[in-house]
Amino acid sequence: MKPFDDPIYVTRPMLPDLDDVNKEIQEIWQSQWLTNEGMKHKRLEEEIRKVLKVQEVSLFNNGTIALIVAIQSLGLSCEVMTTPFTFPATPHVLKWNNITPVFCDIDENTLTIDPEKIEKAITAKTTGVLGVHVYGVPCDIKRIQEFADHHNLKVVYDGAHAFGTEINGVGIGAFGDISMFSFHATKLFHTLEGGALTCNDPSLKSHIDLLKNFGIKNEDEVLMPGINGKMNEIQAAIGLINLRNIETERSKRKNIIDTYRKNLVGIPGINIFNLDEGITNSYQYFVIRITREFGLSRDEVQLELKKYNVITRKYFYPLCSDYSCYRNLPSASRENLPVASRVVKEVLCLPLYGALKLVDVESICHIIKEIHANANGKRYYSILQS
Repeated sequence: MKPFDDPIYVTRPMLPDLDDVNKEIQEIWQSQWLTNEGMKHKRLEEEIRKVLKVQEVSLFNNGTIALIVAIQSLGLSCEVMTTPFTFPATPHVLKWNNITPVFCDIDENTLTIDPEKIEKAITAKTTGVLGVHVYGVPCDIKRIQEFADHHNLKVVYDGAHAFGTEINGVGIGAFGDISMFSFHATKLFHTLEGGALTCNDPSLKSHIDLLKNFGIKNEDEVLMPGINGKMNEIQAAIGLINLRNIETERSKRKNIIDTYRKNLVGIPGINIFNLDEGITNSYQYFVIRITREFGLSRDEVQLELKKYNVITRKYFYPLCSDYSCYRNLPSASRENLPVASRVVKEVLCLPLYGALKLVDVESICHIIKEIHANANGKRYYSILQS
C-alpha cells in the first residue's frame, strides 16, 4: 500500500464552528466579564454536572492545577499510592504537594492500579490513593474503596481520559473522595485548556473553590493560601459549544472503533481491549497491545506505520517510575512493577477522532496486516489494491 499523502495523527481536536464561537465571544465582550466565575463559567459548571452525573463540580484552567488542588484540599501528606503507568502529571502533583509517590503495579487486563498491590504496600505513612482510569477504563473502585475505608485513606481519581465513562449508569466522577477530569485540546471534550474536580460533598466543593481562587472568601477576607486555578469565560464558552456537539463526536468515534475491531480481529499478536459489561466507553483512545506473536516489536510497528504517514503514540512510555526524578524510589524498581514494565513495551494508540474517515481506518488496518505479513515472510494482498 502507498503511504497517506498527509499525516494521519493520533488525534485531532474537535473544533467548534467559528460562527458559534464569535457569537459566544460577542456575549462575553458585551458583559465585559472575562473571568472570576462569569455567566459562561456558571452555565458550563451546571451542564458538566449533569453530563457527568455528579453532585458537585468545580471548573479549573487545566487538569494539572485541578489535581494539585485536589491533593491539597484533602490534606494528604507523607506517602500516596499511585500507578507508574500514567501521564507525568499524576506523580508530579504529589511531589508538588511534598508527597512521596509510592508506585504500585497494574492489573494485567485493565492496566489500572492493582488493588492487591495497594494493600501490600500500605504503611503508617500512607495517607491516600491516587488511581488513574487509564484510557477511560475504570479502576477497581470497589476494592480500592474497601482498602481505603479499612485503613482510613483518602481516594483521588485521575479521570483525564474518562469523560463520559460510567459504571452501570453511575458517572465515574461519583466515586472516591475527588475525581479530576482534563479538558485539554487532545481530549474528547475540551475547553482548549481546562479541567474540573468532582465530589459528593458540598463543603469540600466550597473548600476547593477557595483554594483555586487564592483562598479569597470576599473583598475583606482571605482564609487560606490558595492558587489561581480559575477557568476563564472564553474557555467556558468553547466548552458550552463543544458540549452541544459531543454526542455526534461520540457516535463517530464509536463507528471508528467498531471498524478497527472488525478489521484487526484475528491478527496474531494484536490484542484489543474489551470493557467489562456495564461500563460506558469514554471513546478517548483506541489502544492495542502488540505482543511477540506479531513478529515485530511495538516500537518496530510504530516506525513502520510512520513510513505510511500513520502517526501513533506509545501511551504511556516510559513508565513514570523510570523518570530520573523518581527512579531511585524503592517502589520504582522494575522488580516491583513486572506487569507495568512489560505492558509499557506493548501498548500503541491508533488514530481516533471524529473527522477520521472510515475508509482511512480500513486502510490503516490493511497496512497493519501488510506489516504483519512482511514480518513473517508472507505475501499479503490488500483488498484495496486488488
